[in-house]
Amino acid sequence: MARRYGRKASKTVERAMHRMKRGKLRSGRSGKKVRSRKQAVAIGLSEARRKGAKVPPRRRRRRKTA
Repeated sequence: MARRYGRKASKTVERAMHRMKRGKLRSGRSGKKVRSRKQAVAIGLSEARRKGAKVPPRRRRRRKTA
């Protein structure tokens, strides 16, 4: 089976985790320091997407219909 995430993507996430551990990773608009591991991974994947790495597209939430 093919790899879901490319090697470039994993390197980008690795770098984001490194920055988070050093306290240098900040979130987008607010610029607050990232504390959670999950958020660091999400930021790394988002950066990898922007660089054109092989990363699946973001999951879109479905709207609830009444």
